[in-house]
Amino acid sequence: MLPAAAVFHFPWEVNSGAVREGESVRVFGRLVCYQPEESRATLSAQHASKEHHVAVHTLFVEPFNPIIGAQYIVLGEIENAEGVGAMVRARVLNCVDGVNVALLQKAINEQRSFFREREHTCDDAQAT
Repeated sequence: MLPAAAVFHFPWEVNSGAVREGESVRVFGRLVCYQPEESRATLSAQHASKEHHVAVHTLFVEPFNPIIGAQYIVLGEIENAEGVGAMVRARVLNCVDGVNVALLQKAINEQRSFFREREHTCDDAQAT
């Protein structure tokens, strides 16, 4: 059986507890730190005048050429790491530097709205 499709989550949702361990996620952020000896990277994103960080375990995507300050999108699973909290175990780590982050956030919100609406219509159809 295949795992569920990864859902886009904002970086501030990953550490807030909105995502369960083992869940497949897609997350974006600016690479602010890479520690090759620990196979760990840190992505950062700004939201409501606060900086949010997401820890990323990079063992499955190494070797890669990290570009500090560039935008990345990560596809992976959430795991709880000691001392870090929620961490994304990366299966895919793509540099998407130059992406319009505001437009990406809008697209994620539109996609969520579409899925909620579709789910609501399916529930209505099943009720009749």
